[in-house]
Amino acid sequence: MPVLTQKSQVTIPKAIRQRIGIGPGDEVEFDLQKSVVILHKKKKIAVIDKYKGFLGHGKTEDVMRELR
Repeated sequence: MPVLTQKSQVTIPKAIRQRIGIGPGDEVEFDLQKSVVILHKKKKIAVIDKYKGFLGHGKTEDVMRELR
């Protein structure tokens, strides 16, 4: 059974890490539902998705024409 360290850290058991597909360097999120804590692997957002819709709506050709 994992135990909190003095810094309030805990080691996630290997079987759970493998099951949710996390490893060193991965980001995780915690959700609290009543008195239950749920651990999720944070979804990675592709760099291009950050800028989706940045130029507004319309056809790519129209946007490119305006930029030129």
